[in-house]
Amino acid sequence: MAGIDFLIRNARLAGGGAPVDIAFAGSRIAAVASGITCDAPAFDAGGKLATTGLIETHIHLDKAGIIGRCALCEGTLSEAVRETARAKAAFTEADVYARAAKVVEQAIGHGTTLMRTFVEVDPRAGFRSFEAIKAIRRDYGDAIEIIICAFAQEGLTNDPGTEEMLAEALADGADQVGGCPYTDADPAVHIARIFDLGERFGVNVDFHVDFDLRPEGSNLAAIIAETRKRSYQGRVSIGHATKLSALAPEPFAAALTGLAENGIALTVLPATDLYLNGREFSHLVPRGVTPGHRLIAAGGVATLSTNNVLNPFTPFGDASLMRMANLYANIAQLGTVEALQTVYDMMSGQAERLLGREPSAIAAGAPANVVLFDAETPAEAVATIAPTLCGWRNGRKTFERPRPRLFRAPEGN
Repeated sequence: MAGIDFLIRNARLAGGGAPVDIAFAGSRIAAVASGITCDAPAFDAGGKLATTGLIETHIHLDKAGIIGRCALCEGTLSEAVRETARAKAAFTEADVYARAAKVVEQAIGHGTTLMRTFVEVDPRAGFRSFEAIKAIRRDYGDAIEIIICAFAQEGLTNDPGTEEMLAEALADGADQVGGCPYTDADPAVHIARIFDLGERFGVNVDFHVDFDLRPEGSNLAAIIAETRKRSYQGRVSIGHATKLSALAPEPFAAALTGLAENGIALTVLPATDLYLNGREFSHLVPRGVTPGHRLIAAGGVATLSTNNVLNPFTPFGDASLMRMANLYANIAQLGTVEALQTVYDMMSGQAERLLGREPSAIAAGAPANVVLFDAETPAEAVATIAPTLCGWRNGRKTFERPRPRLFRAPEGN
């Protein structure tokens, strides 16, 4: 076949079937077929899983890696907000860049090719974190696409100046805007003002919402009402929503229907939601993780993501979405091939839908974006926390993680 620059041989696609060859021509995929003949350089995938990469829909690069600067005594959400607010007042642009770069490099090595990060913009953080993450977006753009959501972590009505700063960030390169009603003295007004900013700049909106295990006091009704009022279906997402995990079956089903019918997508954050919730219980501690896969079954969109890495919200992590998927499958008690495939979809096709895109595929004419995992199927990859082997973006190799080599003692020793 003429015009081929590079070939991946013997790769298995997520949809199943026999191994195929994937031919690159420049930055695009020229062909996907068995037994492609050409003289171009080739890589033998050895029958392993070829994907378009994983997608992180909810992460905070700006406050990653600050655990050593914070005092953890309670392990509660209020403590995490308080300690992070104290720490971020001292952030510098160079400091944020260095910490974020480490996490982005980890994510790339774990197979993430698209990431939406929240960046706090308020009187304490100023625009230092925002400028640093814009630089990260630029400097790592050849290996990963980064979407920036300007975020009001500590409220709007109770934090004068934040709303105007969010608008400035949106005018200067932020792609989306996010709010946090549970930290605001007037959650309903907070939600409305975030929608106002979304409409004003024509961008999607996100809310960190309902982050406790008390069924009462939900802000979902206000978000649904604003979504309908502004015809914003398909442009709204929510994160955490752990209150849903505390609902009885009937109200839970009704809540899923409300989200699905109004095009509001959900991101579950297993590590953070487990770590911060349920500390008020002395025994039979609830998991506090909303079963997002049930929203998918109800016709909606649900994803899973990392949220935080090494800070008071989540004092562990390595930006591995496959590890997060395995954790979620354990918590949600999902073990069948079909269920594990759904979990995989929560960090691939479903994640693209949350970001307003159609699910991508390895196909002729598509961008030459391929990540190989050391597994044969998506379900196996989730079940085994399959490591990545290597990846390409727009036809260029971006990373490799060779398999470990074992050295056995000679016979007789």
